[in-house]
Amino acid sequence: MKKVLLVLLVLILGIGGYYWYQFGKAGKGGDDSKQQPLVLRKHSDIFNQSVATVMGSYFTMKEAFVDADTAKAKEACRRFIQLLDTIPMLELKGDTLNIYDAALSFQSSIRANAQSLLIQTDITEMRKDFGMVSENLNPFLRTINYEGEKIYWQFCPMAFGEDKGANWLSKTQEVINPYLGKNHPKYKADMLNCGEVKDSIMAK
Repeated sequence: MKKVLLVLLVLILGIGGYYWYQFGKAGKGGDDSKQQPLVLRKHSDIFNQSVATVMGSYFTMKEAFVDADTAKAKEACRRFIQLLDTIPMLELKGDTLNIYDAALSFQSSIRANAQSLLIQTDITEMRKDFGMVSENLNPFLRTINYEGEKIYWQFCPMAFGEDKGANWLSKTQEVINPYLGKNHPKYKADMLNCGEVKDSIMAK
């Protein structure tokens, strides 16, 4: 009888130990073989240089809006569109999590926003399109795993009125507002530094 009880005890402990191991493993994430690691390869120098030239034209466009120079803004915007299409996006196909498809989607939206800017005649409408370019450029840079110089994500709460804010990207931490600028019809240059840094993007 004692031997039977001993065997039963061993069986119970063995089964209990097995289930404890299995459920404990599941609680920690399950079978490691089913987990898909995030693969983000380092970009080529050509890719990074292409992105850098795109951002250079974006910053030129931003500076034109600071000066309320619509001709310069459109010239920079045309250059921006041309350079946007030179980024060797196929490099991203080596990454996981559909990064390539997501980046293409953001790139398409950026292009559409920039093309809309080119057909505007009113500076306020141009600035609104610039705001949309910025809204799509920010996640685009994050999606492609941007590897360039640090960029600041800035926000003005009254870019288009008291309750109509807008964002933009800046290569400096200092706030120089492209929506209110130096020659605003109401504020002149008084609101040039209106805004704050909300976030930043930098190489990981």
